[in-house]
Amino acid sequence: MNIDHFRFDGSKPFKISEFDTKQEGNFKDREEAEERRDDHINDLQGLQERLYAQGKEGVLIIFQAMDAAGKDGAVKYVMSGVNPAGISVHNFKVPSAEDLAHDYLWRAMKVAPQRGMITIFNRSYYEDVLVVKVHDLHKKTALPERVITQDIFHDRYEQIKNYEKHLHDNGFRVIKIFLNISKKEQKKQFLQRIDDPSKNWKFSDGDIVERGYWDKYMKAYEEAINATATRECPWYVVPSDKKWFARAVIAEIVVSTLESIDPQYPEVSEERKQKLQEFKTMLLNEE
Repeated sequence: MNIDHFRFDGSKPFKISEFDTKQEGNFKDREEAEERRDDHINDLQGLQERLYAQGKEGVLIIFQAMDAAGKDGAVKYVMSGVNPAGISVHNFKVPSAEDLAHDYLWRAMKVAPQRGMITIFNRSYYEDVLVVKVHDLHKKTALPERVITQDIFHDRYEQIKNYEKHLHDNGFRVIKIFLNISKKEQKKQFLQRIDDPSKNWKFSDGDIVERGYWDKYMKAYEEAINATATRECPWYVVPSDKKWFARAVIAEIVVSTLESIDPQYPEVSEERKQKLQEFKTMLLNEE
């Protein structure tokens, strides 16, 4: 599978109307895709351990999607074998009063990854050029009038690109994943949540409300991706009507990024090796 097919780095435009959300790649069946996913999950365990031990680079993985596209499931399955000590997950929901008292990047910046860590954002600062844009929420906050102009979202795209470049230039890889689900598949997922009592809790009144703005969201996603996709911090648009395929793609994206980092266990000096042998002798001589 060639993940470059799903990669957008500014060299080509992303057109959401031309993107097939039902893709299955060149896998012969679902079982083969799940086997590939599991192989990558095993690879990820070793890569993450070395990333943590080396402590030089960090990784930020951003998931953006419409409701029911599978963000939670992707995190659960793809990161299932990772050492919890080396990973953190942050869910960005409706901003709190404290969040709104700061700039829109603040709540993300304060939980940005540390070196050696993988940090996952389930939604992110991109909400401020998506839901905020769709509902004109910037006009309902305490922003000064000089900021609320027709260029506000263009300015935010530039601010986001600059922030992500700052992260990359300081040793942090940024992986941005848009789980692209069709409106038809979302409807199917919503009906399952309503019909299955064990999934009722996943469905909220707001899901139906936001579905009514589908076309505006699709335009906002297309504009945000095209405006913020760069070679250093690309977007990956992952077809998500078939969740088993989406998870296989995501696993390969994450593993390929870590392989490009090529983390290694820290080397031990000859002096330190000699000291370790002394400790070994002491332990073996214990009665």
